[in-house]
Amino acid sequence: MTSSSSDKFDIVLDARGLICPMPVLRAKKSLRDVQNGGILKVLATDPGSVADMKSFCEMTGNRLIASHQEDDVFIYFIEKIAS
Repeated sequence: MTSSSSDKFDIVLDARGLICPMPVLRAKKSLRDVQNGGILKVLATDPGSVADMKSFCEMTGNRLIASHQEDDVFIYFIEKIAS
């Protein structure tokens, strides 16, 4: 693991192959297992997840700290904010 901020995470959620709204629902569930201030890395292949993850973070108060695409996989890093 390198020292890049996008390489630091606590849990990986592999939501590849799932379609809306499953990647967001699985992210919500996975965040329960992340400590406040921790990072959830999400892998998704649904192009709709781009807007969905952003909206999910805005609605829940969590922070989308990074996102990018590698081939057909969308990768998100979500910081869990204390509720």
